[in-house]
Amino acid sequence: MNDASKADIRQVTEAPTPTPDTLERVRRHRRHTLELLTVCAVGLVPWTVLLAVTLPSAYEVHQWRTTWVGFDVLLVLAMAATALLGWRRHRAVIVAAVSSAALLICDAWFDVSLAIGTADVWSAAALAVFAELPLAFYLIHRVLGMISLAQWPSAATATGVDE
Repeated sequence: MNDASKADIRQVTEAPTPTPDTLERVRRHRRHTLELLTVCAVGLVPWTVLLAVTLPSAYEVHQWRTTWVGFDVLLVLAMAATALLGWRRHRAVIVAAVSSAALLICDAWFDVSLAIGTADVWSAAALAVFAELPLAFYLIHRVLGMISLAQWPSAATATGVDE
């Protein structure tokens, strides 16, 4: 273990205990975030059904090149941020890695689903199966490993219940 890793571990283990006000604020923000996400998830169900019923199966697209190049630029920026933050050992690497993984999964989905019915479907599927999805799952696996190393308050501490 190098000195930087030891310093990181010391910093995490020597973190101050949060005050009751801080814990209450964190609980309130957590509750509001979860309520918002629940409403969004429930609201997306009828929206998705409506799209499934009303969207045309084919659509002529303008700015196709701009859309795909823009998406790939976003993917490059996410991967570059992940690499840079990883090299700097910054904890924000977790956010960048999850963003990169999500973009890779979206890229695989769009490449394959938009190529269905064409000769390009096989190359799109191969790229998805052998490059995009494995890299996305590798990043997710690494993020889960980093999160498991973090020191988290116990559920009792987080909810204010004595153990």
